[in-house]
Order: sequence, then C-alpha cells, then structure tokens
Amino acid sequence: MFKKILIPTDGSALSAQAANKGVCFARETGAEVVALYVTQPFAATVGFDGMAAAYAITDEDYDKTAQEQAQKYLKAVLDRAETAGVKAKGKSVSNFNVADGLVQAAEEEGCDLIFIGSHGRSGLSRLLLGSVTIKVLSLAKTAVLVYRVKEPA
Repeated sequence: MFKKILIPTDGSALSAQAANKGVCFARETGAEVVALYVTQPFAATVGFDGMAAAYAITDEDYDKTAQEQAQKYLKAVLDRAETAGVKAKGKSVSNFNVADGLVQAAEEEGCDLIFIGSHGRSGLSRLLLGSVTIKVLSLAKTAVLVYRVKEPA
C-alpha cells in the first residue's frame, strides 16, 4: 500500500506519541520511514525589525543549536523505528513556514504518505494557535493520515 512514510516531529510528547503510531503503521504496511524536523530560520524567530541585535546569539549559534535539537528529536524517532525493525532515515530542513517545509520534504523524498499528529483542537483555540496539520492537508499532493493524539489526563 504505502512504500515511504514521512513522519514529522517537533520534539513534544504529543509529537512523539504520533511518531510512535506512525512507526507502528509503517511496520504493519511494510513501509520505510522518513523522520522529519523542520526548523525555522533565525530571522523568522526574531522578526525582521532589527531585534536580532538585542539577542546575545548569532545566526550561526542559532543554526548550530537548531541542528543539535533536530538531531536529538530525529534520533528518538529513528531509535523507535530501529526497535520496530523499520527502515528509516532522518532529515532536517529549514523553512519559514513549517507546513511548506514538510510538504516539500515529502515531495523531495518521494513519500507516498504523510503521517502527522493533531491535537484535535477546535473553535477559538484552533483559530488562535493555527494548525500545521490543517495547512499540510491543504498543501499536500500526497495522502495525509492525521492521528489524533491523546492529551495526558
């Protein structure tokens, strides 16, 4: 059915929950996994109004820290895949828009499914927080499976 599944992670516990289910799904379908972490460029985090000078870090420091964080989060997914006996690779990309970066990576890697988690928020909280998942659904040219993560009680 599916041969290559993109599983994005942001390092959160809920993202890890979705990634674990995605790896299980890949094992059941015989697919391989591309674990993805999308960073945003330094300029996206501090704005374009010269505020960067107020921070004690440089673009290079930010990029280095972002890559270290990406490797840590990707390693968790890759370790889970290895334990499950699923072929997997990690990828980190940088994009001002996380959803765009995710969809572009899926296309570049030849993925035929994006397995993504969602909090299932609705109403005002969804409007205020936005939703990478909803943006991915509108942008993706490939199948998207949305896994509803369960918030801890």
